[in-house]
Amino acid sequence: MAPSAEDRLDLPAVGERQSLREQVAHALRAALITGEMRPGVVYSAPVLAAQFGVSATPVREAMLDLAKEGLVEAVRNKGFRVTELSDQDLDELTEIRRLIEVPTVARLADVGRAEIFEMLRPVAQQIVDAAERGDLLGYVDADLRFHVDLLSLAGNAHLVEVVRDLRKRARLYGLSALYARGALMESAHEHLRLLDLLSAGDAVGSERLMHGHIQHVRGIWASNPE
Repeated sequence: MAPSAEDRLDLPAVGERQSLREQVAHALRAALITGEMRPGVVYSAPVLAAQFGVSATPVREAMLDLAKEGLVEAVRNKGFRVTELSDQDLDELTEIRRLIEVPTVARLADVGRAEIFEMLRPVAQQIVDAAERGDLLGYVDADLRFHVDLLSLAGNAHLVEVVRDLRKRARLYGLSALYARGALMESAHEHLRLLDLLSAGDAVGSERLMHGHIQHVRGIWASNPE
């Protein structure tokens, strides 16, 4: 089933380094981030498969992976619909993240851990670099890696998985608009400032920055900013 010109997405080609399922999922995440795939729209696996030049099976498998993350939902006999996040959804996700991440990160502040925090600086810089060149997928990947690695220092694997899931559900929405408004750099640089505060043992400053960082992201991504 060949896609019509108006339905065709600007999707990247897939190669052989990863499984087709992984590559398709990665490409679809990129399409979500850049706004190529729009919330509320139903996408057919065979149509997407034709654009990728692969069979429909790895596309369906990739879509099911995204469905487990809450990014799309299956529509019986039609395909998959990109999940829409309401302001209430964003508020609730933000509240959970704030309750978990803010105090956890603040407790990590310790001059004695300065060398460990410095090991995260290259990742924080990757976030900034990705923001500068408008590499939205690179930004998301580096941002998730930074926060997961930082929270891992608390030694609670279950907490890390909860936060990973929350970030996947919220991170993909509104990023292209954020970049278009020139607001992505401000959010990116907050990661470097956080490392400075943690390395200085400033728990209060770290808590304040993390709280502001999460609220900052919530406000600029929502349709009705706080």
